[in-house]
Amino acid sequence: MAGILAYVIIFLITVVTYRFLRRQKKESHGRAETELPPGSMGWPYIGETLQVYSQDPNVFFAAKQKRYGEIFKTHILGCPSVMLASPEAARFVLVTQAHLFKPTYPKSKEHLVGPAALFFHQGDYHTRLRKLVQASLSIKAIRNLVPDIDALAAFSLDSWHGGHVVNTFHEMKKFAFEVGILLIFGCLEARYREELKKNYFIVDRGYNSFPTNIPGTPYKKAIVARKRLGKILSDIISERKEKKFLEKHLLGCLLNSKDEKGQVLTDDQIADNIIGTLFAAQDTTASVLTWIVKYLHDNPKLLEAVKAEQKAIRILKEEGNQPLSWSQTRNMPITYKVILETLRMASIISFTFREAVADVEYKGYLIPKGWKVMPLFRNIHHNTEFFTDPQKFDPSRFEVAPKPYTFMPFGSGVHACPGNELAKLQMLIVIHHLVCKFRYCLKIKVPMICYVPIIRTTHCLNSNLDHFLLLVPFTEISLLSLQKQS
Repeated sequence: MAGILAYVIIFLITVVTYRFLRRQKKESHGRAETELPPGSMGWPYIGETLQVYSQDPNVFFAAKQKRYGEIFKTHILGCPSVMLASPEAARFVLVTQAHLFKPTYPKSKEHLVGPAALFFHQGDYHTRLRKLVQASLSIKAIRNLVPDIDALAAFSLDSWHGGHVVNTFHEMKKFAFEVGILLIFGCLEARYREELKKNYFIVDRGYNSFPTNIPGTPYKKAIVARKRLGKILSDIISERKEKKFLEKHLLGCLLNSKDEKGQVLTDDQIADNIIGTLFAAQDTTASVLTWIVKYLHDNPKLLEAVKAEQKAIRILKEEGNQPLSWSQTRNMPITYKVILETLRMASIISFTFREAVADVEYKGYLIPKGWKVMPLFRNIHHNTEFFTDPQKFDPSRFEVAPKPYTFMPFGSGVHACPGNELAKLQMLIVIHHLVCKFRYCLKIKVPMICYVPIIRTTHCLNSNLDHFLLLVPFTEISLLSLQKQS
């Protein structure tokens, strides 16, 4: 019986390998005059996905770059891919020849966010929607939100007391969610807010899960919750239309928008873009804030400098009995450089997915139509040619502006994150409250590393006030102590 099974397995492997090689030959037919980039494709269908996620993905990509150069091929997540690790290549794909590369996401993610969301598109529809989103995220718009974000940050951090376990990454995501609600809706009734929050986080938990419609699985629960989100948003949209409550928040911009033919956006298009905006507002902000806590802990002199900067601002606030102001957030140079360096060191956006819409030649190599193309931001951010001693956390490096396309924590080109200024504003405000209200120290130095498609770290913070914080973005688990300051 075992012998028969072995023959069956060998037969299946042979068939799969034959089909894979035949497909590769078919794809390369007629392209002999231009070579594919160097690299390896791994196993048929599986490719090198297991190698990527069984180790630090950044080590994997760095080793590939060292072996093959700044352009190389691989096969990950079920797709033949070309990886690009130079500023010039990133500019080529994201800016100068962006029309040759379309954004690409798994269908399962489109189903959860909504197919009309901004980041699934390019062309006229994308341009129209991006202008609307950018209008609600402009400096002029977000500067008016500072007092409200300040109040949300103060409330979020004050809620960490009470002797219970707090997952900091998730708490920061909740904070970012509340800021997203503020940005999108302005004032929103509590009943809508709670239902949106409950169902949104069910969708969020299923976003990176295996896509199956089996009842009880995270993805199936997310699909059901997404339908409920659509109904809730439909009710809010109808109510705003009826009351003509069209303030200049994102929802008001979307409701007021008309194209050159006078056509308005459908309710489904509006709902998809609201959910897309909420998704875009979460992980980067929460991740970077978590890493900032760790990096400041690991650099006591830097922490003291940030504290001094923020406490000087706090004194001015208290003397005037006023919330944090926009001008005060513009006067945090040390804190701002800490944010930039954290984005360089540990942004969760290691690369971005694009797909070639035609055969493209770059530096003598062929990028076949249909192949994924991935500019490797983290490789660029950790390149010694652009950043001296790149593994060292050194905010002072940003006293001099980086060279163009060497620092892209929010992407680049027409698909760059339109909310990058809002994200940095949130970080400044949270750090202000964190360093003015807490002190903390490292207690346990036992790193544990786990890699998933979005790379996360776990940090457990233990307070002398008997409450805990679990930090979840990139590498290492540390036990830290937080203590409320007088």
